[in-house]
Amino acid sequence: MTQIQSARSAGTVAHLRPAFHVRPPRGYLNDPNGPIELGNDVHLYFQSRPVLDLQAPVEWGHATSTDYVRWTLHRPAMAPRPGGPDTDGCWSGNTVLDDGRIRAFYSGRVEERPYQSVLTAVSDDGGASFGPPRQVVPDPSDGAIMFRDPFVWREDDSWWMAVGAGYAGRGASIASYRSDDLEHWTDAGPLAELPRGVVDGEDTGAAWECPQMLTIDGRRIAVVSSWSPEGGPGEALSFGVDGPPAPQRVDHGTNFYAASALRDSRFGPLLFGWLTEGRDRPGWNDDWAGVISLPRVVWLGADSSLRSAPVPTVDTLRTGPGVPADGCTTGPQCEIAVPEGPGRVVIHFSDQERVVIELDTDTLTVDRSQAGLGPHSHRDSMRVSDAFDPASGRPAARIFLDGSVLEIFTSAGRVLSTRVYPTSPPVWRVEAPATARFWTLDS
Repeated sequence: MTQIQSARSAGTVAHLRPAFHVRPPRGYLNDPNGPIELGNDVHLYFQSRPVLDLQAPVEWGHATSTDYVRWTLHRPAMAPRPGGPDTDGCWSGNTVLDDGRIRAFYSGRVEERPYQSVLTAVSDDGGASFGPPRQVVPDPSDGAIMFRDPFVWREDDSWWMAVGAGYAGRGASIASYRSDDLEHWTDAGPLAELPRGVVDGEDTGAAWECPQMLTIDGRRIAVVSSWSPEGGPGEALSFGVDGPPAPQRVDHGTNFYAASALRDSRFGPLLFGWLTEGRDRPGWNDDWAGVISLPRVVWLGADSSLRSAPVPTVDTLRTGPGVPADGCTTGPQCEIAVPEGPGRVVIHFSDQERVVIELDTDTLTVDRSQAGLGPHSHRDSMRVSDAFDPASGRPAARIFLDGSVLEIFTSAGRVLSTRVYPTSPPVWRVEAPATARFWTLDS
């Protein structure tokens, strides 16, 4: 095993490597899977390939933490079994406690089969590895265009399972099943369905991947990732399932997808997400790609949208009491807190490279159009309204920079996650309002 540390590798791209966000030292990472607390430890699994070849079968990477911010990487907890029901990949799912053991539910990929089978496997060594898989839900036979990514939870003295799906003529769907013993499952019909359309400018998807189920304020809240055969991944969306789905974005940035929920934690309901690369494939000029977001405490806003704040323990990454941010110089890891708006924060990577965060009366905007001179970096802006709640007691904006990762949380619980790729290594310079505070962060 190896402790995640600050980037010290050779080469001009070392400053882009995140230090306190989970990622393997090399290879390709995507969906987080099955975060779970066992005693004092938090186990987090994630989709991982040891190389950047996307044809390589997916494994379940594994990391543990005692505080949700300092993570220890372990060897993969699950790998495809040749000739088995996951021979071409152990795809996404979640974990539950079953008589003190961690039990995983996940999708097993076999290349020549049209759907990923819903499998279960049990760990008898405290979550470090899982035994042989067994299929527990039949493959669909009703015209599904997609069927994968189980999520299991306990409710009303029963076990429930949600599976992401999509159907020609019906649209995106969350299939559901019920069980008394985690072994035998009965079809309980769809939890939610929605014909493909556009809601508040967002494509709701031909199918929903990675369905997660939270219970907040007594309401069942689904978090899904919209997907289409022609476009692939879309956006992470949330909605209540006790009425017609009214999807809203979970993250208002450009690079958050495939959320994974922990229904009950020491901090309440949490979400993790996959922070995708913000550069085209030819720009992956190092030996890794993909990273996991900071874990987020979530609640419902007045408009029933899912709101977020970083786990409280992220404060322990700060190396000192904080100093005025304006004019500070920084390395690749820092936090900038703006207590109130309006205002403007600029992180100057060089004379020609910068990212600009604008706080207006009601709106927060992130402009990364000049964040990197490299030819493969994505350049755009993102914006969210209803961003500030002065009565919350939270800063108007908390800005976390970790190499190429930028996550910004607002006082009203909005969050924008994106990726930036400056070609200039530190030292970088901060321009900020007089009241803003700055901390160097150290994992």
